[in-house]
Amino acid sequence: MTDREQNDEPESGSQEPSEASTAELQSETYWDPPAGAGADADVEPEPRGEVARTADKRRPLVQVERLSKVFPVKKGLFGRTRLLRAVDNVSLYVRHAETLGLVGESGCGKSTLGRTLLRLIEPSFGRIVFDGEDITSLSQSRLRPLRRRMQIIFQDPYSSLNPRMTVRAIVGEALQIHKLASSRSEEEAKVEALITRVGLRPEAMNRYPHEFSGGQRQRIGIARALAVEPDFIVCDEPISALDVSIQAQIVNLLLDLQDEYRLSYLFISHDLKVVEYVSHRVAVMYLGRLVEVAPAKSLYERRYHPYTRALLSAIPVADPSKRRLRVLLEGDVPSPIDPPSGCAFHPRCPRAEPGKCDVETPALQELEPGSHHRVACFHPHT
Repeated sequence: MTDREQNDEPESGSQEPSEASTAELQSETYWDPPAGAGADADVEPEPRGEVARTADKRRPLVQVERLSKVFPVKKGLFGRTRLLRAVDNVSLYVRHAETLGLVGESGCGKSTLGRTLLRLIEPSFGRIVFDGEDITSLSQSRLRPLRRRMQIIFQDPYSSLNPRMTVRAIVGEALQIHKLASSRSEEEAKVEALITRVGLRPEAMNRYPHEFSGGQRQRIGIARALAVEPDFIVCDEPISALDVSIQAQIVNLLLDLQDEYRLSYLFISHDLKVVEYVSHRVAVMYLGRLVEVAPAKSLYERRYHPYTRALLSAIPVADPSKRRLRVLLEGDVPSPIDPPSGCAFHPRCPRAEPGKCDVETPALQELEPGSHHRVACFHPHT
């Protein structure tokens, strides 16, 4: 799964200071799609294990430019309001039929970023472009037709399904909202086909969520997302609440569906080996910012950023005769309400340079031109 590497389009390497004002954030010049990456660019197949996968060189399907999400936090009745920067100046893209893995510690803003991309949470600053259309400020009525093309698979299969609705109603609801079935019989046929495609029996249509196991409920969630024939799906830790034996089934199902329907995924997970298995590219997030973005093979082999090295060193080795050198970080993750100045990682970084790392914010940029491996660090491992 890690033997493939894509030809990437460039993404933003510039960053803005966390203390920037609203006017400064909104006046920034956003990065443009790379020259020559038009809609008519060639498509080259790319292997993923035994399956030939495809990731287009066309214009990115999803393009995020300097995206930030700030939550106001107030302590007490008369306390002053402070700002929690859950997502801080993030730029990334996802191509057609591509999987971008997103990893990082709990609380670093991964799920917030995924939901902000879909505008389930409204962004504070920045721009979201979906298939060439800026959707950042679209009204809900204008955004609604695009909802068909952007879906999410939630982390918790227990709370993401309405316990009072049957599987037939849960999956069929989206067909009714978007008028994708001309008759009741056509809706029934589509729901049955979706349920069968995700590995459930047709008789499951008349049952309620509490009658299913966790893995079966997640399959229902996947069927619900597929019902509207989307192009892009945010997989928000879709296997973290499942047993290990079920996790492999769900992961392989997602890969099969991507092959069949040419889906694009933002795959959010704590399981670093699974991310390596499913992803074309991987982005590492720390305290609301991206610190490293690279093709999966390149990132797992080189690990330029000290945080990435520490994160990947935690992957267990299956062979008991071998031991991995564990990189232990000191201290706790800083609060996003009061982030450190300069590089957010410098209080825990063994390579931090006083007077530089604690003052300046490193830009996300390539160390080797053309490698498509970008890191935000003044002293990366090379």
